[in-house]
Amino acid sequence: MKLTPRQQTFLDSLFELYRELKGPVHYSVLAEKLGVNKFSAYDMLKVLEEKGVAASDYVLSGDQAGPGRSQVVFYPTNKAAQFLTQLRDEMRYSSDWSRVKERILRRLEEARQANPADALREALSNLPDTKMPLNYCAEMISVLLLNLERLRTHNLLSALNGLNAKGQVGLGALAGLSLAFSLTNEAEDTSVADKLMTHTQRFQNQLAEMSEDSINKLSAFLNDAVNVVAPNWRETQISR
Repeated sequence: MKLTPRQQTFLDSLFELYRELKGPVHYSVLAEKLGVNKFSAYDMLKVLEEKGVAASDYVLSGDQAGPGRSQVVFYPTNKAAQFLTQLRDEMRYSSDWSRVKERILRRLEEARQANPADALREALSNLPDTKMPLNYCAEMISVLLLNLERLRTHNLLSALNGLNAKGQVGLGALAGLSLAFSLTNEAEDTSVADKLMTHTQRFQNQLAEMSEDSINKLSAFLNDAVNVVAPNWRETQISR
């Protein structure tokens, strides 16, 4: 899931007010806290509601009853809590990102020079917990590339042409490409194919929930990892 910085600010403030008031928040209260027009606050809360991180309800205004006396209030959803927890986890592990990248790229280089098939099995068995989404997805990028390298009977350079796209599109293309090659390989080990399918689906689910910053980190990492697996690929692209 992607939120703009402005959307993130509104969601954070909605959480703060929800905890402070111990209940749903009227949009005018949020507007006052952020110093914005109440209609702008309402519109933004409806956007957050469409994204599934906020929900609305109608309550009676004060002690008055009768038609026309209800008002709309908003509150954060469980999905919002999960999203903010993920953001905190990403920030916690971001300081280790350079070290994580270097370790994975080093292992990828060693695997490429050894036996990619054995390296793939080992990598699939040692994938980290998805509670660390950035680390898990980086490891999965190396797994997916190792799988392509393992299937050398296919034209790897041609396959990598599909990875020119950046961001989530490029990462998704890698997942689809690698899995498709594995499933169409008649000599494929079914246990490897099953594990690859399970983790590829998990990888794509993680991508869908990631922040834009994490997607950008993974996209840059994919570029570095491709250069390890196919070091001449970039020169091939430039010469065209």
